[in-house]
Amino acid sequence: MEIASRARALEAVGHSVIHLEIGEPDFPSPPPVLERAQKFLAGGAVRYTSALGIAPLREAISAHYRRLYGLGVPAERIIVTAGGSAALLLACALLVDREDEWLLTDPSYPCNRHFVRVMEGQPRLLPVGPEARYQFSARAIEEAWNARTRGVILASPSNPTGTSAAPEEVARIVDAVHALGGTVISDETYAGLNYGAPPVTALAHSDRVFSVNSFSKYFTMTGWRLGWLVAPADTVRPLEILAQNLYISPSAVAQHAALGCLTEAGYAVAEARRREFEARRDYFVAALRELGFGIPLVPDSGFFVYADVSRFTNDSEAFALEMLERAGVAFAPGIDFGTHRAREHVRLAYAVGRDALEEAIARLERVLG
Repeated sequence: MEIASRARALEAVGHSVIHLEIGEPDFPSPPPVLERAQKFLAGGAVRYTSALGIAPLREAISAHYRRLYGLGVPAERIIVTAGGSAALLLACALLVDREDEWLLTDPSYPCNRHFVRVMEGQPRLLPVGPEARYQFSARAIEEAWNARTRGVILASPSNPTGTSAAPEEVARIVDAVHALGGTVISDETYAGLNYGAPPVTALAHSDRVFSVNSFSKYFTMTGWRLGWLVAPADTVRPLEILAQNLYISPSAVAQHAALGCLTEAGYAVAEARRREFEARRDYFVAALRELGFGIPLVPDSGFFVYADVSRFTNDSEAFALEMLERAGVAFAPGIDFGTHRAREHVRLAYAVGRDALEEAIARLERVLG
C-alpha cells in the first residue's frame, strides 16, 4: 500500500505510472451483475438481510459447487460474508484462541496471519520454495506440529505466488491435520482462475474444513465486497452470531447483484475473462524472464507473478521504489508476504490490459538494460 500511495503521489504531479502492485482485475463489473443490481435497486427495498445471506444466493453458491467440483455442499453450510476477508475473520474469530499457533506458508498473503494475531493467536510461517510449488506439504506440517498448534491456513491458489497445491497433496494435508486433531482453513479466493488444470477444493476431502471464497477475483466483483464461507454444519449457528455482531449482514445490493454471476451469462463472462488472464500470463512471464527476472514456475492460477530479483538487488523494497521512480512501474516488494528470501523477490500483478503490460516491460527494459 505504501508503493500504491507513492504511485498516486507521482501521478498527482503528472507522472505516468503502470499499476502492477494491487491485485484488482481491470475489468468492469459483469453486465449480468449490473442488471441484477439495477433491478433490485428499482424495487427500493434495500434492507438488512439475514446475517447468513439471502437464501437464493446461498442456494446458487451450492449449485456452483456442483457445477465446478461435482460436490454436494448444502446451502445450509454456506455463509455469505462482507468480502472474503470477512469470511476469514469469522473463521478465525470462531477457531483461534489466545496463544494458539496456526501454520501458514512463507510467503503468504499478509492479512491471513494478521487475522490470527487479531484473535491473539500466534501465526507461524513455514518457508516454502519453488520445489514445493510455494505450497504446504503434509510432511512439513507434521514435522512442524507441536502441542500449541491448532490448525493450518492453506491458500491454494496462492497470493502472492500464483501457484496451486496438487489435488493429492491437498487430500494428504487435510488427512494429516485432522489426524493431529487440528483444523484446516482453506483460502480458495482465487479458485476458478486456474490455467491448465481444474480448480481444487479442500471440501472434496472433508466436511470439517472451513473454506473461504470470494466474488472478487474469478467473478471480478472487487468493489462490491462479497464473499462466502463454507463451514461444518454444527458451527453455522455460532458463526451467524459472530456475523450479526461484527457486521450485521452482507450488503443487500451486492448479494442480489451476485446472483447474476451464477447464471449461464455470468459464467460466460467469467470464463472469457479467465482466458484473457491466461493470455496475459503467457506474455508477461516470458517477457519478465527475458529481462532477467527469475521465475522458476509458471503461475497456474490467479494473476500474480512472484519473481526472484536477486540478479538486480538484495533489497526488494528499495528496488520496487527505484522502479517506481525511474520507470513508472509499481509492484509489491516481497517483504509484504513474509521473511523467507523476501528481499530477493517481488510480486507483479498482470491484472491490467496487454497494452499496459507491454508498456511496463518496455519501461523496465529501458532502466534495467
